Amino acid sequence: MPPTFLTREGYQKLQEELEYLRTVKRQEVAERLHEAMEGGELIENAEYEAAKNEQAFVEGRIQELEVILATARIIEDGDGKKKTGIVQIGSTVTIQEEGASKPEVYTIVGAAEANPREGKISNESPIGKALLNHRAGDEVTVDAPAGSYKVRILKVK
Repeated sequence: MPPTFLTREGYQKLQEELEYLRTVKRQEVAERLHEAMEGGELIENAEYEAAKNEQAFVEGRIQELEVILATARIIEDGDGKKKTGIVQIGSTVTIQEEGASKPEVYTIVGAAEANPREGKISNESPIGKALLNHRAGDEVTVDAPAGSYKVRILKVK
């Protein structure tokens, strides 16, 4: 299985989520299931069905997090390429899209912690792939599902 790239912060967040699911959420779902089973006919009990679905989701997420954390590769701030200004996982990159009025800032992270609303984009996303291994001043083409476009890398941290 390929490694999952995570920042130290992302690794910590996923560990905390796993601990919460194992200790708190599992217990809450078990209590919901117990209450629903006491509610009569299980075949027609919507609350029981909802609790079983939630239990399946929680257990699936626990398994997913266990695999992610077991294969995690922590991206350190001091990795060698950052010092040379080359975009890599963990880099914060300021770019400007061709024709755009203002620059955008993104941090390249592994898929497991990508969150575009927070400016964290996956190394597997079209823009993440396009930026990797380039440096400030480079113009790169992003091959997105809606079509290709160009961006200029203004700064790499």
